[in-house]
Amino acid sequence: MKDKSMHPERDNVIHLRAGGVSVVFDARRALPRVLHWGADLGDLSTEELDAFALIAGPSQLHNSPDEPRAFTVWPTQFDGWSGTPAITGHRAGVATTPRVALDRVERDLEPDGGTGITFWLTDRVSLLEIRLTYRLTTQGLVEVQSTVRSTAEAESAVYDLGSVLTLMPVPTRAGEIVDFTGKWCRERSPQRGPLRDGSYTRNVRRGKPGADTPYLLMVGTPDFGFRHGEIWATHVAWSGDQTWLAERLPEGAGGSSSVLGGGEALVPGEIRLAAGESYTSPVTVFGWSDSGMDGLADRMHARLRARPQHPKSPRPLVLNTWEAVYFDHDIDLLSELTDLAAEVGIERVVLDDGWFGGRRNDAAGLGDWTVSADAWPNGLHALVDRVRAHGMSFGLWFEPEMVNLDSDLARLHPEWILAPSAGVGPSARHQYVLDIARPDSFAYLLEHIDSLVTEYAIDFIKWDHNRDLLEAVMREPSGDIPGVHRQTAALYALIDELRVRHPALEIESCSAGGGRIDLGILDRTDRVWASDCNDPIERQAIQQWTGLLLPPELVGSHVGAARSHTTARVADAPYRFITALFASAGVEWDLTATTSEELASVKVWAALYKEFRGLIHSGRSVHADLLDDAVQLHGSVAQDGSHALFAWVRLATSGAGQAGLTQIPGLDPSRNYAVRVRTDLGEPSLHQGLGPGWFEAARAGSLTVSGHVLSTVGLTMPTLNPSQALLLEFTAV
Repeated sequence: MKDKSMHPERDNVIHLRAGGVSVVFDARRALPRVLHWGADLGDLSTEELDAFALIAGPSQLHNSPDEPRAFTVWPTQFDGWSGTPAITGHRAGVATTPRVALDRVERDLEPDGGTGITFWLTDRVSLLEIRLTYRLTTQGLVEVQSTVRSTAEAESAVYDLGSVLTLMPVPTRAGEIVDFTGKWCRERSPQRGPLRDGSYTRNVRRGKPGADTPYLLMVGTPDFGFRHGEIWATHVAWSGDQTWLAERLPEGAGGSSSVLGGGEALVPGEIRLAAGESYTSPVTVFGWSDSGMDGLADRMHARLRARPQHPKSPRPLVLNTWEAVYFDHDIDLLSELTDLAAEVGIERVVLDDGWFGGRRNDAAGLGDWTVSADAWPNGLHALVDRVRAHGMSFGLWFEPEMVNLDSDLARLHPEWILAPSAGVGPSARHQYVLDIARPDSFAYLLEHIDSLVTEYAIDFIKWDHNRDLLEAVMREPSGDIPGVHRQTAALYALIDELRVRHPALEIESCSAGGGRIDLGILDRTDRVWASDCNDPIERQAIQQWTGLLLPPELVGSHVGAARSHTTARVADAPYRFITALFASAGVEWDLTATTSEELASVKVWAALYKEFRGLIHSGRSVHADLLDDAVQLHGSVAQDGSHALFAWVRLATSGAGQAGLTQIPGLDPSRNYAVRVRTDLGEPSLHQGLGPGWFEAARAGSLTVSGHVLSTVGLTMPTLNPSQALLLEFTAV
């Protein structure tokens, strides 16, 4: 709800407060200035806000503009800002120096308790109207979105938009930067360094966030960790090309030191605004924490859990057929696999790639979304009926945005391929990109997916996207035009329409593993596939960092075979089970080739997952800050502190003979806890003679310790052998 009577705000210092965060704007000048984003400042009077504007304002420096440089909501060179501007563009080579002024202000009153402000700006040089909205959510996150509309009267006066970025100031004490890189099967690898003068810019040009996505760009006080330090962070909630940046200039940014932000990465000609046309940017999300990365994750998780569409039912235990059978879609084998899945406690079976068209390998058939008459002469009904007879739900794999040249679709509609008119470039994984922004290809996909979901009452779609978008242009009569923005918008529209037609349908975002994980796709999906790598050692790191943004119930993690299909590393079953436990869990393992003992262990693990998923999928995710990179301690703590489950994980050997006292994070210091070692999955192998003194008592369930002692002193943790893990349960008594 917007209160449009708040025009007097344009002469005020405006203070937004929610979720323990304050954002302060000075709207008393031609263009509002950002004075503060961070800690809650309390309930300030008008006089106190005026005083705050004085103390947070900039100085006038030597050899600089005569007016002190301010940092405005729409920074450009007109304000004396020499850094990356909020907007670039031109009208046939002119109108390149924006002169933006405030027109009006609207205070946004959010029904959920959040708050916000919308600034209406006018650019008389570029002939643009800008609507810039800041929403401070109940979780303390700042969500910013802008709409740029051309106000030119002449139809021929096209404005070529180069970029629109959202920037927020951060103070001098934020001296360190962390973001992420990665590759297939090693997504979200952190990289850390000092924040220096100049621009730290990451441009994503893959048509998706990619395995090397910056993911969450954080700047903070030196050595910030999971449980300590002050952090300012940003996330671009968009599934196409992106720009991320942290920037520090010697003269600073108003009263602050640096800026942080991002937006969509556009290419020349991608957005051309004729008279009356507009462009709306993706939402850029900003988060602040004074309690380290876990505090930041608390805000992000709470935001996602507050979505109306967030899964309300327990996340089912999944069996995915990919690593079990690959393209060998033999009905007898899959029927046996289904029966064994039901026996061990699986609740959903997902039939992966290979069920359609001529898809007997990855070089053919992609795009032909009809059930293969060769592999499935009688359709999928026999398998689906068998799955449902066991009380399980059914899911199916699709890759709608891609096509093989060796397919009926490509032969019939070569013009549907997203590629230059000069000819397609090299393939990737034997596939090309389908131009789904075309009304005819869009209708084709919608019709075929909708028909299959209807015919088989499909509960779940694994929506894959396996290659980058290169030379992504649409072939039009007027010539080739850029296609990534339109492709991304069409993807959103396609999923949105499917969800309208099938409200109960759940969708997983997969992209060669974890290559499309962002808050834009999460507005439309119910799960992400974090990585194609089921190796538990790799997965421990991947899931740890994926969890900065996403709560465990949205992160798919499967138990694979003992020998990893992606790394060839061998891991014990308990280690594989414990790794997948702290997620939306599943199995990707040929159960027909397992021993009776292995099947029994899967059944025990399935029961353990069902026992703890309510806690894991609603609690706070916490991590200990440890000096030794060879170990991890992470867990899920109930929101009221009454219950917790932790994993003590060893990745490799260490120089020290024992791990020593380790603080248990996140527990309520005012409570006492019964400590129990959960050995349901077997005893971990120790790299020492005997475990610590408390170990035996905790095995027997007879150890009680105060939360204060556990969180401030900790437990002397056992030294495990590499690739071993221990489960610890804490129950308030």
